[in-house]
Amino acid sequence: MTTLRNWQKSSFSGSGDGNTCVELAATGPQIHLRESDTPTKELRTTPNALSHLLRTLKASQR
Repeated sequence: MTTLRNWQKSSFSGSGDGNTCVELAATGPQIHLRESDTPTKELRTTPNALSHLLRTLKASQR
């Protein structure tokens, strides 16, 4: 059974045809991530784990 999610496009994806976007959706305690060109493949994580990953990535760019 497919669950409908309210996918939101990342503001960093830019404009265009919409086929190279990172999209996120929240369901309860989980965050779902996917690329718009492969929407059937999803990564699931928690808000805390995603926050930690993003902080680490930002810190490594300095």
